[in-house]
Amino acid sequence: MSESSRAAGGHKTLSQVLKIIIAVIVLFIYLFPFVLVLINSLKTKVAIVKTPLLLVDAKGPQWVNYKNAIEEMDFIRAFGNSLFVVGVSVVLLMIFSSMAAWLFVRYNKWLASRISFSAMLASMIVPFQVVMIPLIAIYGAQLHLQNYRMTMVFMNLGFGVSMCTFMCHGFIKGNIPLALEEAARIDGAGYHRTFFTIVLPLLKPILSTISILQILNYWNDYLLPSMIFTRKQYYTLPLAIRTFYGEFSSDYGNIMAGLTLSVAPVIIIYLILQKHVIGGIVAGAVK
Repeated sequence: MSESSRAAGGHKTLSQVLKIIIAVIVLFIYLFPFVLVLINSLKTKVAIVKTPLLLVDAKGPQWVNYKNAIEEMDFIRAFGNSLFVVGVSVVLLMIFSSMAAWLFVRYNKWLASRISFSAMLASMIVPFQVVMIPLIAIYGAQLHLQNYRMTMVFMNLGFGVSMCTFMCHGFIKGNIPLALEEAARIDGAGYHRTFFTIVLPLLKPILSTISILQILNYWNDYLLPSMIFTRKQYYTLPLAIRTFYGEFSSDYGNIMAGLTLSVAPVIIIYLILQKHVIGGIVAGAVK
């Protein structure tokens, strides 16, 4: 082996080692806040304030924090509220956005189709903060639709459908051949059957991506639910954690335990669907 070949091989190995080191550092930076929450969820309030980086409390693991969190924040009810809002929102979002995207792709010669799709794209640049006060004033003061979980579902659907339709539009345009639908039409399938039996199953990669992104978004949302739900019985998990925040002091141990319990379901869902996330985003965004 020549010296130039050995030098090139050594340079390549060094480059790989540096990439691994950088990746490990970035991973540590991203995981550090979660690890900090996890270790402090098993410590007393005094230990959290004095030694937040200490791995184990001097008095041992404080499992009572989790017991207090479950009881005081009414975890079961809050978890059920979050599960209902997020589950119904994501299911409806996937169905309606995929149907709208299919219509926009296959019937793009219609003027109404082009105008509607352009309006959806334009709505993506409008920040939620611009419309939140008028929106709540209408739904709360005039229509009296606060403290209804379906109101939250309807708003999630309204704010999320544009981006999801855009992602499905690109995926359908680039990955689903028109010949499959034409063959189904020849066999006598109508529009509904063609979509639900031919198109929808092929949308699994992009719909998996949409579902995990929207689950993360809706599950951790605090601002919109705080304006919709004013009664404790309708609190979602982010709102329920607010129970431990007092006017003059906060119970940090219970807060950390509540946060850990809240993010655990999302982590499990992400681990199940993670292989579809990157592929779906790339496939839906290329076109």
